[in-house]
Amino acid sequence: MNNDEKINVWGARVHNLKNIDVEIPRHSLTVITGLSGSGKSSLAFDTIFAEGQRRYIETFSAYARNFLGGMERPDVDKITGLSPVISIEQKTTNKNPRSTVGTTTEIYDYLRLLFARAGKAYSYATGEEMVKYTEEKVIDMVAADYSGCKILIMAPVVRGRKGHYRELFESMRRKGYLHIRVDGEVKEITRGMKVDRYKNHDIEVVIDRLAVKGNDDERLKKSIRIAMKQGDGLLMVMNHDTGAVKYFSRRLMCPTTGISYSDPAPNTFSFNSPQGACPRCKGLGYINEIDLGKVIPKRNMSIYEGAIVPLGKYKNQMIFWQIDAILKKYDCTLKTKIEDIPDDALNEILYGSLETVRIDKELVHTSSDYFVDFDGVVKYLHDVMENGESNNGQKWADQFLAECVCPECKGQKLNQEALSYRIWDKNISQLANMDLVELREWLNEVGNHMDDQQRQIATEILKEIRTRIDFLLEVGLDYLSLNRQAATLSGGESQRIRLATQIGSQLVNVLYILDEPSIGLHQRDNDRLIRSLKELRDLGNTVIVVEHDRDMMLNADYIVDIGPKAGRKGGEVVFQGTVEEMMHTNTITAQYLKGEQQLQKGRHRKGNGQLLTLRGCRGNNLKNIDVSFPLGCLILVTGVSGSGKSTMINETLYPILSQHFYRSLQKPMPYDSIEGLEHIDKVVNVDQSPIGRTPRSNPATYTGVFADIRSLFVNLPEAQIRGYKPGRFSFNVKGGRCETCGGNGYKTIEMNFLPDIQVPCETCHGKRYNRETLEVRFKGKSIADVLDMTINQAVEFFENVPDILRKIKTIQDVGLGYIKLGQPSTTLSGGESQRIKLATELSKKDTGKTLYILDEPTTGLHFEDIRILMDVLQKLVDRGNTVIVIEHNLDVIRQADYIIDMGPEGGRKGGEVLSAGTPEEVAKSKKGFTPKFLLEEMKRNSDAPDKPCGGSCTDT
Repeated sequence: MNNDEKINVWGARVHNLKNIDVEIPRHSLTVITGLSGSGKSSLAFDTIFAEGQRRYIETFSAYARNFLGGMERPDVDKITGLSPVISIEQKTTNKNPRSTVGTTTEIYDYLRLLFARAGKAYSYATGEEMVKYTEEKVIDMVAADYSGCKILIMAPVVRGRKGHYRELFESMRRKGYLHIRVDGEVKEITRGMKVDRYKNHDIEVVIDRLAVKGNDDERLKKSIRIAMKQGDGLLMVMNHDTGAVKYFSRRLMCPTTGISYSDPAPNTFSFNSPQGACPRCKGLGYINEIDLGKVIPKRNMSIYEGAIVPLGKYKNQMIFWQIDAILKKYDCTLKTKIEDIPDDALNEILYGSLETVRIDKELVHTSSDYFVDFDGVVKYLHDVMENGESNNGQKWADQFLAECVCPECKGQKLNQEALSYRIWDKNISQLANMDLVELREWLNEVGNHMDDQQRQIATEILKEIRTRIDFLLEVGLDYLSLNRQAATLSGGESQRIRLATQIGSQLVNVLYILDEPSIGLHQRDNDRLIRSLKELRDLGNTVIVVEHDRDMMLNADYIVDIGPKAGRKGGEVVFQGTVEEMMHTNTITAQYLKGEQQLQKGRHRKGNGQLLTLRGCRGNNLKNIDVSFPLGCLILVTGVSGSGKSTMINETLYPILSQHFYRSLQKPMPYDSIEGLEHIDKVVNVDQSPIGRTPRSNPATYTGVFADIRSLFVNLPEAQIRGYKPGRFSFNVKGGRCETCGGNGYKTIEMNFLPDIQVPCETCHGKRYNRETLEVRFKGKSIADVLDMTINQAVEFFENVPDILRKIKTIQDVGLGYIKLGQPSTTLSGGESQRIKLATELSKKDTGKTLYILDEPTTGLHFEDIRILMDVLQKLVDRGNTVIVIEHNLDVIRQADYIIDMGPEGGRKGGEVLSAGTPEEVAKSKKGFTPKFLLEEMKRNSDAPDKPCGGSCTDT
């Protein structure tokens, strides 16, 4: 290869990379692989991408760079052959509820343009098509319709608003107008005239009264022009004899009611703009309302016993006296059960009483009875939420809220005017709620349902929308809709949306770096993704993918394998070359690709005979399904992307269990009932979110072992003599930490125009503690030395301290022996964070009745890491616990005791349970796509079912 045809990296030393040299061919699909923590992301993102971005920012002036914030130069000797770099990572999902698939891909922007230019307006009052006229057309129509009639030409000035309008009447009188029509009645304007300020009024000023002679009547023309100007483009003509009124407008107008719309612009259809957003929910589609189910959860209790949760049990207070007074009117008392109290009485208690409430004089110690207004419990909660002085008060009131669909826009986010524009009987919100396959079908046909003018305007816009939707369909996102919130997308989905956007931009000579795009993809959809990446390459780009997927590696032009192990034992290039060349090497990755190393078969446990059963699940696309989970098993939920796996587990099952065990505020998706809760005693969701968001958080603090280490140091003779307490050995509080750097170990120096740099603290030299604290030693090591140990070193060092050993040994067991006890959590990968959480759970004494939920735990994990992870999960199940895993990785599916396969497709064509049982039973099913791929995987690993399985697990 010429130097022009490759990207060369010399001397990369970022994080754990060991001064490596790498060569990557340009215009190729290159996969960087290796164990979790071996240094793949350090090479791809922290070296190649960081340098590309830094070079781009360096092209700006020093003044502009000061606003952008500098980019640190990665620790590398030299990089040549770099093109402009675009990184498509998973971590950049937008949590803003206003960000949707449509806004992210810009398809919604094109739809807004389409409706603004080619949409037809209909009246929201009568459903008639809106009309608009020029001034000349109005003159001709009035002359034709009212020829020989006496008419009044009027200009509307007030429409359905309150006020006394004294100034308006006076202003019209001074302009020389004699009559005005108020609420349908024509009156003479008099000095000081006004109307009832507390009622809604319609007011029109009478511009002229005349008999129509023909359209060349100068007086008619002049009056109509004045009326148009006074009425802001709208005028009314009333037949003097019959009283019938007709509206004419320069703007879009309903011919019957006179409702007029302003001319449509793209902003009219944006739920993020005041012009288009629903006024009630401000364009979110939902509002927070008081949930009466949370205010009165148990109707078989009395108010005296605390049935109204915000009030609690009876206290000798005014609010209870008021409620008692209301109940007496209905022959009830505070000790009457809620279910026995009439609905009218309950409504008064919740929403307030129209009459004043009489409190007996004995209660308030006054000479006569006391009368007071009662606004109701719900109003009281609203007041706390809106005017609460303290955060605690607001947080307390928030627990009684429930998210519900906005009653005004019915969840469509837009105001009624925007929703009244239609193309082929569909408004923009209906299109945004269709899944992409359905929307693509609509776009294919819509041209046949437009008139010539619409078609001419829409041709180019429709072409752009179709192209962008086709790219989304290519990367396997056919089940999404444009209104789907970006915050609800998985990392893999949001990454593939950005990938589709990039393919759509048709750039060439760009270096794309992707972080595991196959996450969350079923094997069927994986082929589509690989095709898209090859398409991106064939346009003339270089594509680098950090990936562990077997198919992706086998389809790559070039592979870079980082290893041989993780952490300190990684950071080297163990292989770089083509797939064919790799098959002749003996790296860990090559052994798995060649089939020399395999993950073991499942254990086929039968479980403990008990079931957890969910009935009537119908959230999102679930089709009112019943699902049973056999407890004491490793259960695997699989199915194509968008088939309803996450809805069933993360949005229905987990919130139900969270509410039951921990009084969580998260509301589950709709379901009928759940059975078998008595067989489990806690639920743990082990995800890949960071274990901490600041460098002060580390594995020692997260697992709780740091508290034990500090206690050990406190009990040493030297610490006892000095009177040190546990806080002395914390780097987060004053006392033992180095005050120069505040316990950080480094200082950040601002360089103004140049990037900020971090240098070790000159006082503690990066050790975080002051000299006195570091003088206390255990086996010759200070607390700073202990934090700097790897887990493997710490296991040997603390072998005679059982409490500490138990916690750090489990971290070693999950394959994280290479990380340091005090390693900042911000430097850990998603897979490493997840395994630290698992290790923390393993180190606890469990009851054997815990339910663990993991969503795609193999994210970021190499074949070898998956083997270690599965060993950990099997240990949890061996103790009698239940583990539910949502996963597409066939190596993991093969090891399950029980599989639930969902499908058959994504979106509205999914949401059903296709098959459930052991891997052998599911592999023989004829429904869906999973059985075919599972059977192939079993044949490759020689554990395929050759005869009917005896049903080794509870069947649903």
